Amino acid sequence: MYFYEKIQQGSDGMEFVKSADVVVIGGGIVGTAVLRELSKYDLKCVLLEKEPDIAIGTTKANSAILHAGFDAPTGSLKAITNVRGNALYHELQNELDLDIKWTGSLVAATTDEEMQTLQELLQRGKKNGVEGLQILSKEEVLEQEPNLTTVKGALWAPSAGVCWPFGAAIAFAQCAVQNGAEVIRDCKVLGFVKEDGKITGVETNKGTIAAKYVVNAAGVYADEIAKLAGDDTFTITPRKGEYILFDKTACSSLVYGVVFPTPTKKSKGILVCTTTHGNTFIGPNANEQDSKEDKAVTTAGMNEIIASAKKLIPNLPMGAAITEFAGLRAVSSTGDFVLGPSEKVEGLYNAAGMQSPGLTAAPAVGELIANEIARVSGAAKKADFKAALPKHKAFNYMTADEKAAKIAEDNLYGRVICRCETVTEGEIVEAINSPVGARTVDGVKRRTRAGMGRCQGGFCGPRVTQILARELNISVPEVLKERTDSNMFYEKYSADGGEE
Repeated sequence: MYFYEKIQQGSDGMEFVKSADVVVIGGGIVGTAVLRELSKYDLKCVLLEKEPDIAIGTTKANSAILHAGFDAPTGSLKAITNVRGNALYHELQNELDLDIKWTGSLVAATTDEEMQTLQELLQRGKKNGVEGLQILSKEEVLEQEPNLTTVKGALWAPSAGVCWPFGAAIAFAQCAVQNGAEVIRDCKVLGFVKEDGKITGVETNKGTIAAKYVVNAAGVYADEIAKLAGDDTFTITPRKGEYILFDKTACSSLVYGVVFPTPTKKSKGILVCTTTHGNTFIGPNANEQDSKEDKAVTTAGMNEIIASAKKLIPNLPMGAAITEFAGLRAVSSTGDFVLGPSEKVEGLYNAAGMQSPGLTAAPAVGELIANEIARVSGAAKKADFKAALPKHKAFNYMTADEKAAKIAEDNLYGRVICRCETVTEGEIVEAINSPVGARTVDGVKRRTRAGMGRCQGGFCGPRVTQILARELNISVPEVLKERTDSNMFYEKYSADGGEE
């Protein structure tokens, strides 16, 4: 579908099916942010994602927090890109119509020892350039978060917030596409073509792409991609974090913003937070593992995060839990982000080890990588770069007059498919047919919230499947839930074992 272009043979007889100045590997928040920044320059850019949709790895299963920047060690890449990334999100929110709530964050202390840790975080944050930090008394904390009855005090960071990470990745990708970049899904990297130690092509399951530069933003697989290219300078260890999500109608006032415990050397701790959509969650824990695919939740993990969250809020309404999930963070052997040109392979740029605060840092990482490639390549900035995306308003949040006008324009907006979240057929069709549109049931869910309510898709899931099959012109058994080979339905078989 995408590989329509035939390129002349390379010097070694290699036939390329497509040509690009820059190939970005990995369609998560970092890869899409890099792609958008690259699309500001006169460069032909292509992003490759091995799954049917973008942002289905760490980007879709994290705490969704835009950190202020007080936690990372001063002078580290994490600290520098965190503070810069936070500032960029403040600028990008309106430009890209991002779903962000600047709630601020609290690091809650429940002991005298933890109060001392808050002082250390305060001083580190000031060195990192974070503005507005202050230590609040118990009384001041309770004014903001009445359910934090066990705290002695907290560190307040007003510049922090929560966002919808999947929506941000989609926005970055769509903005890049409207500026000439291309996103290719179901495209797995198999190897690299090199001449005199420099990358000249990327081998994929859909053919070989000629490329001058490659950006490795492959998440937990970034070390494997780097090794394929000849760079073995770092490794990635997956760190699993488990979560519990509560029904928004039952927990709307549990906490109003982001509440951290005091951090450990291993993680920022198990927090309590309300999302931009109004659901409260608790988590994550942090357990390193060998598998880069195991995202199963565990009984031990659930017990761990419940016990820890109850230290902050004893009255957690566990009966309102609607789902549990887990995500993997990419922990690098360097202890920091791995950013910039490879030490071993010319033309390779790494954006790896993007654990927390990777979501916050993503726009800054994109800026850093794109600026460096533009400098090396001599590419000029486009005079006609289109920075903004059209504004979008969910049907559920429209006024009565706006809803009527939308239905008059297209009667599919008058058919509610997801009752829990009031998502219409018109919105689902729009999500499928938009640039970088949905190709899976979960892709529809994350673009529209169909299936994210209390019943978790029990009512709307089959109808969403039918709409996908119709719009993509495929059979129902070909519709995927999320990843490659995640088929949910099969052809009907007769009693003698043959297809009917």
